[in-house]
Amino acid sequence: MSFSTVMSAAIEGLHVEPVCVEADISNGLPVFHMVGYLSSEVKEASERVRTAIHNSGILIPAKKIIINLAPATVRKRGAAFDLPIALALLSALGEVPAENFRNTVVIGEMSLDGRVREVKGVLPIVGEAKKMGYDRCILPKGNALEGALTEGIQIIGVESLRQMVDYLRGEEKLFPENNSEWEKYTNRHTDMVDFSDIQGQESVKRAVEVAVSGGHNFLLIGPPGSGKSMIARRIPTILPLPAHAESLEITKIYSVLGLVDQKHPLITGRPFRSVHHTVTKSALIGGGVIPAPGEISLAHGGVLFLDELAEFKKSVLEVLRQPLEERKIHINRAHGSYVFPSNFILAAAMNPCPCGNFPNFSKCSCTPWQIQQYLARISQPFLDNMDYI
Repeated sequence: MSFSTVMSAAIEGLHVEPVCVEADISNGLPVFHMVGYLSSEVKEASERVRTAIHNSGILIPAKKIIINLAPATVRKRGAAFDLPIALALLSALGEVPAENFRNTVVIGEMSLDGRVREVKGVLPIVGEAKKMGYDRCILPKGNALEGALTEGIQIIGVESLRQMVDYLRGEEKLFPENNSEWEKYTNRHTDMVDFSDIQGQESVKRAVEVAVSGGHNFLLIGPPGSGKSMIARRIPTILPLPAHAESLEITKIYSVLGLVDQKHPLITGRPFRSVHHTVTKSALIGGGVIPAPGEISLAHGGVLFLDELAEFKKSVLEVLRQPLEERKIHINRAHGSYVFPSNFILAAAMNPCPCGNFPNFSKCSCTPWQIQQYLARISQPFLDNMDYI
């Protein structure tokens, strides 16, 4: 009888929950059974792991194999547990020495041929591992640069299960990522437009600069073609660059959703999120069956732009009032509460009337009642959070 444990982690919203992967091999009817409050994709790991180990040249004996992911009170989702399950099983079989991965956190998805694939949420997991006192993280090679953004912990990127086994046996050397030169991993946003490109509109540009410098939300009202969207899209270029700690906080949100660039994972510019007027509440503020950050959290530290504001559903706009005041969003579910950051500048644009030509009466065909009804789509409590330009 053999027993082994490997440390991994699960993402709950933006919170990281440590998970201990336990493997037990004993005599009995041949079975590969997994327990621990698992979702369907985690249960399927048994087939992926068993096939990947076989295709890596290692035989699994006909034994009773039990895999437990503790604590059992935390729901396990995603495919990031494939690699720690395989490592725990190989350690229980005696294929790799357990002392070679002590004080180590392991995450990664595996393909049937043993290759290790990238997963979401690497940056917050590595950060939490460092806080908990772990010395090393074994990650997919494609996530190694992202994990290396966290200083003070060793990051080992592996490409395949075979490579990891050889590394733990001491038969192959894998060099840790250099996480002291995070500047080379930054996303420079070289294709971004610039505020200085705008010609004319001096009064509007000055008003926007004043509003942005004070962190105020603002609403641009004017006819079509007057430059409302053009000005709003260039706001991030006049904002100061975030500090390194703030860049890491922004990157963590994008990491959980799998939106970071693998070659340049660190986001050093201010986010700009433009939302279509057909957006739903859950897409805007976050949520779903498995709560995930929404557009207001993706705009954290940057700008959220709502074009054609009057076309948004009133119920959707009203959910922004609390995040605009508290700079964070609370989402409650039966199995827990989640808090996502939402410290952003809200920039909005709209026409003054349904046809957009008011007050040019030679072109505007809207009646006073139509104009009043159009402007009434935006509630006064919502407008109290805005500055008019």
